[in-house]
Amino acid sequence: MTQTNILVVLPVTEEHKAKLEAAAPAAVFSYLKPAAVTPEAAKAAHIIIGNLPPEHLADSENLQWLQLNYAGIGKFANPGVLPPRTLLTNSSGAYGEAIGEYLVAMLLYLMKKLYLYRDNQQNKIWKDMGRVRTIMGSRVLVVGLGDIGLSFARRIKAMGGQVSGIRRHTGDQPDYVDQIYTLDQLDELLPQADVVAMCLPDTPLTKGLLDRQRLLAMKQGAYFLNVGRGNAVDNVALAEVLASGHLGGAAVDVIEPEPLPQDHPLWTAPNSLLTPHVAGGFHAGDILEKVVAISCDNLKRYFAGEPLLNLVDSKTGYRQKEGHWRQ
Repeated sequence: MTQTNILVVLPVTEEHKAKLEAAAPAAVFSYLKPAAVTPEAAKAAHIIIGNLPPEHLADSENLQWLQLNYAGIGKFANPGVLPPRTLLTNSSGAYGEAIGEYLVAMLLYLMKKLYLYRDNQQNKIWKDMGRVRTIMGSRVLVVGLGDIGLSFARRIKAMGGQVSGIRRHTGDQPDYVDQIYTLDQLDELLPQADVVAMCLPDTPLTKGLLDRQRLLAMKQGAYFLNVGRGNAVDNVALAEVLASGHLGGAAVDVIEPEPLPQDHPLWTAPNSLLTPHVAGGFHAGDILEKVVAISCDNLKRYFAGEPLLNLVDSKTGYRQKEGHWRQ
């Protein structure tokens, strides 16, 4: 039997290495930081665990499976990035709790005008900044009911919000989501929502989804949150709509392009919060543990010839309902 070479580009500890190697004892492992991966190292790998620059994969004809450490797949779905018939899996399930909390923090920051009080503190101003809003009773639209969107929805429901969600198929409805819709109903839902939270993956269907017209169609004074993909929104239009006073505020952790150019109008848009794509990653301590656990589970499945978890359809950018073994 041909030796299976596994390249791991996660920031793993010795304990993580032991778990990965126990999941595939017959394989040969190598560990590199993404920046240290050479085309030769990528070309020798049959399996890669973790994200690395997509251009390193152009000549990786030996690659059979790529396990990403993100929930999204980004450029890895582009034609020609992966060799034909390469399996692609993501780490959906590792980020929901951390980013769900982050979304709540973003929303409360805006609703309670904490940005104004922070500015006042820096300027030594003792001043009541007026009325604030509450999650209790707010109508919250979650666009993208995957792991992250559902985690946020569960928290909002627990705090007294009314939750509607958008996903590809209505299907089963959790008890903490009041209604589920599909993307073709977005235009009728936007004017009804007090909060719109974008938790979408990067797919051809989601690029430019919220243009100027749809941002202006949102309810006067509504809040906008984005932790999905920056290219789902016209961010110049978002800055202009904020400046017009139409929206109550916006908080975004993802934007296009990243990093944000110094002259981009969103830097100085009123009632806004920008964070540099830090809601996920490995910022929360348990995310790496979950990514390693998903990778170990899939390694066991791979060598047992069983369906893989989180198998992604590269044409749509979404997880398949069921994993499939390599053909």
